[in-house]
Amino acid sequence: MTDLPAALLARLERLEIELPSWGFADTGTRFGKFLQDAAALSLEDKLDDAAEVHRVTGACPKLAVHVLWDVPEGGARALSEAAAARGLRIGSINPNVFEDQQYRFGSVVNEDPAIRRRAIDHLLDSVRLGAAVESDVLTLWFADGTNYPGQGDVIERKHRMQSALREVHDAMPASMRMLVEYKPFEPAFYHTDIADWGMAAAFARHAGSNARVLVDTGHHLPGQNIEHVVAFLADEGLLGGFHFNDFHYADDDLTSGSIDPYRLFRILLAIVEAEARRGGDLGLEFMVDQSHNLKPKIEAMIQTVTTVQELFAKALLVDLDALADARRRCNVVDAENRLRDAFATDVRDGLAAWRQARGLPGDPLTAHRDGGYAARASEDRRGRKPASGGSYA
Repeated sequence: MTDLPAALLARLERLEIELPSWGFADTGTRFGKFLQDAAALSLEDKLDDAAEVHRVTGACPKLAVHVLWDVPEGGARALSEAAAARGLRIGSINPNVFEDQQYRFGSVVNEDPAIRRRAIDHLLDSVRLGAAVESDVLTLWFADGTNYPGQGDVIERKHRMQSALREVHDAMPASMRMLVEYKPFEPAFYHTDIADWGMAAAFARHAGSNARVLVDTGHHLPGQNIEHVVAFLADEGLLGGFHFNDFHYADDDLTSGSIDPYRLFRILLAIVEAEARRGGDLGLEFMVDQSHNLKPKIEAMIQTVTTVQELFAKALLVDLDALADARRRCNVVDAENRLRDAFATDVRDGLAAWRQARGLPGDPLTAHRDGGYAARASEDRRGRKPASGGSYA
């Protein structure tokens, strides 16, 4: 399909997808780290890589940062200036209350009040950093949970989480939103303190009016109807944004749409329907949360961004009036076919023409490969890798 509707293209123009700083660095599994010559070693490298993705897609002007990993010696000002020098801005602020050894038994729900206080103070520091770099999003994910029955009092822990989130929410500037993420398991395997979307919604309501739920598309058990969750949260006014990835068993951090593109299409359609009801954009945060061990980092990010654009375009092609008519008539086949027809539409030529009209490469991945960025990055960074490292090539 070459000629895409003007309203569809206008909505895509407003679609910004935030990239994760950690997605450009060397990563691995609990069994080991896999090194890539072109992987980022510094904040500057991460910003350069993000700028390359934005150069070829035109859709990624923001970089999410992890507070413990990404703040330079010069602090907030240096962080903002480094991003601006590359045509970017700092996106969501991600505190880290899971890496320190003292958080072995939890952070804000820990039995030790001194550890709880340290974790909360770090969250408050993150709020201040966000205000200083003009970020309006605080993204919270907690590894807190237990591994064995009887290990913790789940209600006491619930109350501690509520208290901590409320304190942090009350310290935020009025322009900032708190996004509460959930995860059914890992690293805790008996219970997780924010295990699903309902718990995240309850905690967000307790925290305050600027708290919302963050839906990570990989943080669900097999069989979860994610688009139902999205539609429900949107109707409740509690949907804040997304971490895009894909999964097969659970939380695989795979490239978006690589396993089940129809699932992501249905999730995006739930957004389209919610925006149609509202009569305008929902103001959601669209973010990537992926760390690729096998794919080249930048190529994987480009794949995800262009896939989200393609599937969002397909969702916008659904004839909502015809869908509503089929629903009123209880015609199940016609209703489903409205989705299937849109999903089967090939929008790639239309998106290529749209990109070119905006002065962007029609094929972002090819443009990145032809530009030689990865070879230059590999040559520069290979010499800065630790002696114990190695080439993946």
